[in-house]
Amino acid sequence: MGFAYIPNGVILPQWRTTGEGRKYNLSPSLRSLEPFKSDIQALEGLDHKKANANGDGGGDHARANATFLTGCQARKTAGSDIRIGVSVDQLAAEHVGKETKLPSLELSTDRARLSGGCDSGYSCAYQYNLAWKTKSLPMPPEANPRSVFERLFSDGLTKEQAESRTRRLRHEKSLLDFVLEDAKSLQRDLGRTDRSKLDEYLTSVRELEQRIEKTEQLDSKKPTYPKPEGIPRDYAEHLRVQFDLMALAFQTDATRVATFLLAHDGSNRSFPDIGVPEGHHSLSHHRDDKGKVSKLAKIDRFYADQFAYFLKKIKSVREVDGSSMLDHCMIVYGGGISDGNRHGHEKLPILLAGGRAAGLSAGRRHDFKGEPLANLYLSLLERMGVDADALGDSTGKLVNV
Repeated sequence: MGFAYIPNGVILPQWRTTGEGRKYNLSPSLRSLEPFKSDIQALEGLDHKKANANGDGGGDHARANATFLTGCQARKTAGSDIRIGVSVDQLAAEHVGKETKLPSLELSTDRARLSGGCDSGYSCAYQYNLAWKTKSLPMPPEANPRSVFERLFSDGLTKEQAESRTRRLRHEKSLLDFVLEDAKSLQRDLGRTDRSKLDEYLTSVRELEQRIEKTEQLDSKKPTYPKPEGIPRDYAEHLRVQFDLMALAFQTDATRVATFLLAHDGSNRSFPDIGVPEGHHSLSHHRDDKGKVSKLAKIDRFYADQFAYFLKKIKSVREVDGSSMLDHCMIVYGGGISDGNRHGHEKLPILLAGGRAAGLSAGRRHDFKGEPLANLYLSLLERMGVDADALGDSTGKLVNV
């Protein structure tokens, strides 16, 4: 299960697919996906009503990110009392994560931000994270491909980590035991919110320890893919390296759940290589200016090109039964804003790729006429073997996917 997020909405007339069922047509913005038309479902008419203001005023970019995988309304705060909901990827990771080296993988091209104010009184944590382990604990994505590679395919522990592990074994204590006594002492002096944060930290320490032990037990085959040097200067290359690593993570079964924030919503990145020197967010408030609309359509095609690159890569990998790896993956591509000029969260741009091995009906278009996007996620969770009755504002599973 994978999710790839595009920011700032799209130019809907050039993004929307047409036709019905299997006789559908991809749009100009999605033309690079034509070779994968039979592998894609164009899912029209899915909404995220919890990303609307609903009385909270401005902040559509923060809400778009925060709501995308949770289906929940973000508490409007720029402080530490953030609250949203558990995301679909983390529900899946909780179910299948014990079988892999990493329960889940979180990627981005933006450096993670967990605090401070970003969008109209919303914490940056909402805008720079897609995955939420708990209602108040995001899973920060990694933007440096080298760090991702080392996390996935490291041969072992560093000298310092190895020495620490030796001490733990010698004293027959876990890493948590070393900090527990001080933590208990500290808890007495903390307020309710800070105690909750400390509990989350201690849980993370325990999970880190278990992951190290799991890594030592697994015989992960290191791929021939060269270790990245760091963050590429070229944005397209950065995106493709991250997509490469996402594909490698699935291929080596290092994880079965991944999210990729191609850029945070509200990103004002420019695209001079495709003739768009202006910032993306600034352009998205186009007010029907034809020049701006044309440039935004170029950005939409740029992101679709990168997704096509990823689909080509995972479709080329053959499984033991002769099928492609894409058939065994369910990949959602889209964003939490439809029309960037209006900041709309209805009729979202959503594609679903792959999933034949899980029984998905690839190669068609379907209009769900206002159903919650969270309903799609319930359907995907069911195919991952996760028994979930609700997610965010879901009303039931989609019956036609």
